[in-house]
Amino acid sequence: MSVLIKNGTIATADETYLSDVYCEGGVIKEIGLNLNIKAEKVIDARGKYVIPGGIDPHTHMELPFMGTVASEDFYTGTSAGAAGGTTMIIDFVIPGPGENLLEAYKKWRGWAEKAATDYSFHVAVTWWDESVHKDMETLVKEYGVNSFKHFMAYKNAIMAPDETLVNSFNRCLELGAIPTVHAENGELVYFLQKSIKEKGITGPEGHPLSRPPEVEGEATNRAIRIAQSLKVPIYIVHVSCKDSLEAVTRARNEGLRVYGECLAGHLEIDDSVYQSKDFEFAAAHVMSPPFRPKGHQEALWKGLQSGNLQTTATDHCAFCAEQKAMGKKDFTKIPNGTAGIEDRMAIIWDSGVRTGRLTVSEFVSVTSANAAKIFNLYPRKGCVKVGADADLVVWDPDKERTISTKTDHQNVDFNIFEGRTVTGNPSHTLSGGKVVWENDTLYTVRGAGNYVNRPAFNGYYDAVKKRIDATEPRAVDRN
Repeated sequence: MSVLIKNGTIATADETYLSDVYCEGGVIKEIGLNLNIKAEKVIDARGKYVIPGGIDPHTHMELPFMGTVASEDFYTGTSAGAAGGTTMIIDFVIPGPGENLLEAYKKWRGWAEKAATDYSFHVAVTWWDESVHKDMETLVKEYGVNSFKHFMAYKNAIMAPDETLVNSFNRCLELGAIPTVHAENGELVYFLQKSIKEKGITGPEGHPLSRPPEVEGEATNRAIRIAQSLKVPIYIVHVSCKDSLEAVTRARNEGLRVYGECLAGHLEIDDSVYQSKDFEFAAAHVMSPPFRPKGHQEALWKGLQSGNLQTTATDHCAFCAEQKAMGKKDFTKIPNGTAGIEDRMAIIWDSGVRTGRLTVSEFVSVTSANAAKIFNLYPRKGCVKVGADADLVVWDPDKERTISTKTDHQNVDFNIFEGRTVTGNPSHTLSGGKVVWENDTLYTVRGAGNYVNRPAFNGYYDAVKKRIDATEPRAVDRN
């Protein structure tokens, strides 16, 4: 399919300018003013921006977790993303303890074949032995995986102890991959959960009490210092509080290569949601890390503004009321997760660009370009350049939408942004050069998405390893 987008303002992470964009064969073929090209479809983008498709670097589609399976599958989830301007996700392969990494990866790849837009995977390291050491190399060299996830939380399930972190981080350095970390002190969470329940607190209000900001701040700092000792870059997922942000900021000020991600939900919602007398409402907000007390939200916005947080995501992990009710009498059994893939970009625009917190180019950076650069997708993704994938969004800065489960496309019965009116939404979304969202209608096709390989960071890592070798301590010759 060929598409010509006319009269729009192209907005990238670097610049904005008036131009037309011509797409054919799934890629951007030509950019210029007043292009005179015949196309199968012409879109008039007058008064609108033409931006790179959003990249959500943190989703969990059809995830088996806490005794159930997330309600969103790869088709419904990527379709909902397309409706909101997101054209690629990086999901997670999460092997159980002792489960072979390659077998888990192939299982997730099978589930993802139904995706409507492009996708890739981080692979979690939840245990350690020589087979994990070997499989990480195979995943990097043969399957285009350049990032490995580590959960410092969820004791007695998928928590990676320090020994695993050290072994896996070091292996990432050897392979040219980047470790990513869910930073919460799992031992402390486990202790606090038990202590809080002993006090008779069993409802959703116990969830944030068992995971206070200090739990996240300590783990973030520990993960960063382990990475610093091994001289490997690190990516901290879902930074939710001042404590974690301060650890990231301090490390970056020291010159460490540390990246931070924040969620649209953590930017906007505070922990008062857990005090609702309506169990379904309170439980629907149970996720980890939890929503934080007022004040942390503005700190995260400042983290984005300062560049100390580089990406925005959703941690889209949808569970319906019936599933959340598994923890009716015990908050530790409420499946952790909320949705948001359809709303992330509109929320960031409405609260970021329209308030003056972010420029249009900064919006592109935190919703697309930075993720593409950090995970080695750029310039295939995250930009508007000739030769790049034709994953594009025609963004209408004046288009209003009231968020509601009655009208959204997410396969879940609760929306954490329910009832909020956002100004700034996509009028058109293109995935692989095909229009998948137009005039508030989805045109996604099951299985149309492609798996995207992400090459290792060999050039940068080789330089780091040479620097390490040059400063390697030597034994003193005492002969």
